[in-house]
Amino acid sequence: MQIFIKLLISAFAIAMLNWTPPHSSIQLKTGQELIVLGIAQDGGYPHTGCLKQCCEKVYSKERKREKVCALGIIDYDQHQLFMLDATPDYPAQWKALQDVSGFTEKKVPDGIFLTHAHIGHYTGLMFLGREVLGARNAPVYCMPRMRDFLRNNGPWSQLVDLNNIEIRNIQADSTLVLNPNLRITPIRVPHRDEFSETVGFQVQTANKSLLFIPDIDKWEKWDRSLQTVLKTTDYAFLDATFYQDGELPGRSMAEVPHPFVAETMQLLEGQINSKVYFIHLNHTNPLLWDDAKASQLETSGFKVCREGMRFEL
Repeated sequence: MQIFIKLLISAFAIAMLNWTPPHSSIQLKTGQELIVLGIAQDGGYPHTGCLKQCCEKVYSKERKREKVCALGIIDYDQHQLFMLDATPDYPAQWKALQDVSGFTEKKVPDGIFLTHAHIGHYTGLMFLGREVLGARNAPVYCMPRMRDFLRNNGPWSQLVDLNNIEIRNIQADSTLVLNPNLRITPIRVPHRDEFSETVGFQVQTANKSLLFIPDIDKWEKWDRSLQTVLKTTDYAFLDATFYQDGELPGRSMAEVPHPFVAETMQLLEGQINSKVYFIHLNHTNPLLWDDAKASQLETSGFKVCREGMRFEL
């Protein structure tokens, strides 16, 4: 019995010598990483008021709920976290970014970059206000019209007045150096700009580059060539709101112009399609809920974004 106890104590001592605290393996990571925090259009999935088969699949537990489109960037070397867009799903998305990185002590991101003033892309800022977190000077990067919109319209102006957020100006095609590892450049894109201009973002590290354009009217309206931009891009997260024309019965889709996935695929036929990840999917888009359709697309080299995807940068 005494021999058994000695062996047990010895084994415990060896185990303690080899024990490492939680998250240590994560904290020892180096470099930069991107994580997909959400893939759905502004209204999320399921969509409010939708009683069709697409959303019924969630209510019947056949499909899972999808969060609104956003990306997170982790810089392990600089111990920093960034978010591209602040969605209505901000609380869960921020928690996911904290957990993946291991930087759970952080209260707010080191930078939130806003693409435009449509509800799925900025309303997550409300969770930084006095009713929720009561954040102090959370850095929010935005274009001039977006800045003025936040400053001059409640309840967002209260976030500014109470210093819950600190607005930092960015300019189209002007590269911002976030740290020695990360640079980000806003790019103007044509869209329904009722309250603000619309931008996409190019993010660059020493090794990789990514393009994030969740909203654009049509590629042919853009002042540059998508094919040319993709030549210098490793990952492209592109607007996939609708799969094809006729997806909204009884409504003209010209009212909500977006490049159909089918159009983007045709435009990029013969290109390096493996760079393209379709994101910002409306609830009517079959790529969101039809595995056969998504599989068919991926045989062409394109990919459909899924929440939790991670990319080394």
